[in-house]
Amino acid sequence: MGRLEGKVAVITGGASGIGEATVRLFSSHGAQVVIADVQDERGRQLAEELGPAVAYLPTDVREERAIAAAIDLAVTRWGRLDCLFNNAGAGGVTGGVESISADGFDATMALLVRAVLLGMKHAAPVMRRQRSGSIISTASVAGLRGGWGPHVYSAAKAAVIQLTRSIAMELAESGIRVNCICPGAIATPIFGTSLGLSHEDAEAAAGLVKGTLAAVHPLGRAGLAEDIAHAALWLGGDESTFVTGQAIVVDGGITAGRPWSENKAMGARIRDVLGVR
Repeated sequence: MGRLEGKVAVITGGASGIGEATVRLFSSHGAQVVIADVQDERGRQLAEELGPAVAYLPTDVREERAIAAAIDLAVTRWGRLDCLFNNAGAGGVTGGVESISADGFDATMALLVRAVLLGMKHAAPVMRRQRSGSIISTASVAGLRGGWGPHVYSAAKAAVIQLTRSIAMELAESGIRVNCICPGAIATPIFGTSLGLSHEDAEAAAGLVKGTLAAVHPLGRAGLAEDIAHAALWLGGDESTFVTGQAIVVDGGITAGRPWSENKAMGARIRDVLGVR
């Protein structure tokens, strides 16, 4: 029996990257899944591939009615909602502080923060009736440390982390858990799309950047979409029923501190400067 047997999930941004990996993993563990995404061809193909326990619904998470429709589809088709994974996102507006437009700021926050709030808003009443449920959102190490993402993206992810903590304290009384995952540098199309590449080109680019991303992680490899999917599986299942209000960091060690080899190298340089052997 799978770890999510009998459970129903909605995964936004579920047609590619972390979302697709999570859809595949949840499905393999027995969950019924709604893929909520704007990538129609990819979403439909993935649902067809995985069978009748997976449905696709075109969903622009910047629109409240679209988020509500995805949750309604899960409840109408399978009678409940056990997990919402607020995962849809993009790099958003980039550039130095003097170049950030108000419109770019608003659009980025709408996608990365408002959509998360609206997902929680519409999942909550369904889960309250059940007295159970798990809400997961994709945050980022950029929301924990400076210098790991564009300014507005970083601020948005910090907001997701605090929103997670705050709403977890409200929904805990109804038996609902609310957590987020903070990925490190994960080899997904987001790097290419943030640079203006088409999705197809960005997917190819994701493989090309693995070597570069490996260099920033103490564990010595790039993060993979599957690494985050497995964290979501744990948070969505019954092994984590005593966990809420947490930002689960899955980052290959980059927020833990300086790698030991760099620390030793710095020590050697200091000894050289001081003439100590």
